[in-house]
Amino acid sequence: MKLLLNSKCLLFTLWIVPSCLWAAMNRQALVERNNPVVHSFDSLSSLSVGNGNFAFTADASGLQTFPELYKNGVPLGTQSQWGWHSFANPNNYRFEETLKDYDFHGWNEPYSTEFKEGRQKEASEWFRENPHRLHLGVVGLELQNIQGQKATVSDFTNINQTLDLWNGKLNSSYLLFGKPVAVQTVCHPAEDMIAVSVNSALIRSGNLKFNLRFPYPSGKHTDDACNWSKPEAFATSIVESGAGYAIICCRLDATTYYVKLQWQGAASLSETKSHYYVLAPEGTDKFSFSCAFTKERPQLSLKDFAETQEASVSYWNNFWIKGAAADFSQCKDARAKEMERRVVLSQYLMAIQCAGNVPPQETGLTYNSWFGKFHLEMHWWHAVHFALWNRIDLLEKSMDWYNVAYNNAKKIAERQGFKGVRWMKMTDPSSIEAPSKVGSFLIWQQPHFIYMAELIYRDHPSKVVIEKYKKLVFETADFMASFATYDKAKNRYVLKGAIPAQETLRAAETTNPPFELAYWHYALSVAQQWRVRAGLPENKEWNKILKLLSPLAQKDGLYLAAETAPETYHDVRFTSDHMAVLGALGIFPQSRLVNPATMKNTLNWVWKNWNWDKTWGWDYPMTAMDAARLGDGEKAVGALLMNKRTNTYLVNGHNYQDERLRIYLPGNGGLLTAVAMMCAGWDGSKGNNPGFPKDGNWNVVWEGLKKMP
Repeated sequence: MKLLLNSKCLLFTLWIVPSCLWAAMNRQALVERNNPVVHSFDSLSSLSVGNGNFAFTADASGLQTFPELYKNGVPLGTQSQWGWHSFANPNNYRFEETLKDYDFHGWNEPYSTEFKEGRQKEASEWFRENPHRLHLGVVGLELQNIQGQKATVSDFTNINQTLDLWNGKLNSSYLLFGKPVAVQTVCHPAEDMIAVSVNSALIRSGNLKFNLRFPYPSGKHTDDACNWSKPEAFATSIVESGAGYAIICCRLDATTYYVKLQWQGAASLSETKSHYYVLAPEGTDKFSFSCAFTKERPQLSLKDFAETQEASVSYWNNFWIKGAAADFSQCKDARAKEMERRVVLSQYLMAIQCAGNVPPQETGLTYNSWFGKFHLEMHWWHAVHFALWNRIDLLEKSMDWYNVAYNNAKKIAERQGFKGVRWMKMTDPSSIEAPSKVGSFLIWQQPHFIYMAELIYRDHPSKVVIEKYKKLVFETADFMASFATYDKAKNRYVLKGAIPAQETLRAAETTNPPFELAYWHYALSVAQQWRVRAGLPENKEWNKILKLLSPLAQKDGLYLAAETAPETYHDVRFTSDHMAVLGALGIFPQSRLVNPATMKNTLNWVWKNWNWDKTWGWDYPMTAMDAARLGDGEKAVGALLMNKRTNTYLVNGHNYQDERLRIYLPGNGGLLTAVAMMCAGWDGSKGNNPGFPKDGNWNVVWEGLKKMP
């Protein structure tokens, strides 16, 4: 355990964790006992390597040999944060054609929405699906048996595939045509590149080669982003080749990107048909190559397999050693083993899928959902856990994107008659607002920037942090203040004219949704603290809103889905989707708006009666956080492990939702946030593991976790 003793980050935890517990944890054993293992071609069991800005998902062959078998499972994606494409716009659709006026606050507010007919429908559809994220290329094994026939999955036997989490490496071994094959696949931690090493006599005999295939984008809402039926619609070509390397250029409409292959030993690359390239090694049983995907034409030599593997091992060892950890092996509860598996795998998945330089889409870098765009209301679920698990740098990476989005967010607020910036819901790296009949009316993404900036400040409080983020903190709060409406008759501020986090409610009919009220109070309070830290006087308008903001509406001792929803507990529309009311205390600290006794009554009712089959993956950790703050540790654990379809975690660690969303990373991120809170606590909590049951069955050993606000 010399590595632990040398970790400056972990030495700090001596102050907050008993030294006997700190010394007892074997991090490598913790991680390795949760390595995913696969023994068949299972469409829901594909495994990924990646670095946060790029990910590569493989089948049981170790590469992307049978993408058609995984298309409707967890697809074999090759995706990046920079790889986007737009179809042509010959009809010259303009964004302004997606706007429709609504009067929620006494004036016209233009929203980018979806239309049902005519040119405006066509325009809104075009801007929803463009730009869309690209599948950059399929890298697989090119296999033929001795009769010259292509291999099928039935030709594979004795499959033994392990994702080595500690080193960030995918190890795949099997018999193919009765001959042993060993494949190692790694991703470079700082480059959009995989490196592969294969050992088999089938290489020398010519039965095992490698292929690289390129699809045209599908532009569909949810799929693997591959349209194989339009080879004539784009162009690929080898634009440069030499000893041991080749560069392929891909041109899709106005989008161009490059793929560089580099190998060791004798081999040749040829295009066997349109957009289908075969790399054929010669005279060897062992062959390795690197494959990099780049936005610009690559100029430098690629790292070979040995160098990439070394970089991967160094990065992932450091990731697991320096971040926080939670060991459940000493727990007596039979559910603890599964809890630990979900926690370890979620840490890995969030690091490779969601730790990039822009916010991630809900299906990460694996396959497209909502056209590959990311949703800012989900950024909290994707990123907050990084701060709590002592990986603040991975949160900070995506925060700079808000500066890119600033101008468009400012325009949204201005056109709707508000101050500050209104952060869009569904967008892409360029920050174009996607039209939506729901997303454009959401507001709960608005305070996220303040919440995350505060976590960064709490991690390393300094003037540097204040100076870096204060402008966006203040402009975010300015919108929130101007969006709150003063109700003169009752001398209070209300929130109206928005679809809340519980999306079954309608914007025109909803006033004072509980989650948003609590979030407005928390975020404006924090923004006020930032003014003081920056040496500025408190904002008087914010103080007035904080003083007069409406408390959560209740009826018969239960909090309502909104003040305008008195039939909350008698109408299934109000007891489906997200039980966002629980987040008013679970995600945020206690405020004057929330009465704990009433919230506990609400939690108990939700627990027994909610329409759980209509929930989403992050609803379970939200419930757990609410239960933890209310002192109900058994419900907190029970929520995280509730046996429901949308709380299923696959062998690869992905949170399964349904046939459309086979993976859902906000569920993984929420799980990590809830577990961190249950272990390390929150502001004002006392003791170790304050969120777990006090029956002695949950002796969770943790290191380096940070408190929630």
